[in-house]
Amino acid sequence: MERIYYAGDHFLTGTEIAQALVAYAAALATRTAAGTIDIPVRHEDDGSLSRVRFLVGPASQLVTERVDPEGYAEIEDAEVVARLQALTAELAPMHPVPNHAADRESSVDYDWTDEV
Repeated sequence: MERIYYAGDHFLTGTEIAQALVAYAAALATRTAAGTIDIPVRHEDDGSLSRVRFLVGPASQLVTERVDPEGYAEIEDAEVVARLQALTAELAPMHPVPNHAADRESSVDYDWTDEV
C-alpha cells in the first residue's frame, strides 16, 4: 500500500493506483496541463474506504511512500489503474513507427536516365 501526500494531507491507496497516479501527474507536467482523477482511498483513522478527487498537473506536489499498515488490505481497482494508464498514454509524445516490411515490398526501380 502507498501513502500519498498531497495538499497538506495524506491518503492511503493501493500501490498500483499510486504509481499510476504519479505517472499521470508526470505526463501532465510535461505537457504543462492539469487533470482530475478519482481514486479509492482508505482513511487511516477508522479504516473506512472512500474516493478522493485529485487535481494533478505541473504544480502538483504529489509524493508517495510505501507503507504496510497493519490490518488493512491492499486497495485494488483495475478500472482506475487502466484509466490512469490510458490517460498517461494519451499524453505521451508520438513517435513514427517504420514499417520495414512495406518498404521491402514496395521498392520502386527508377530509371534515372529518363528526361523530365
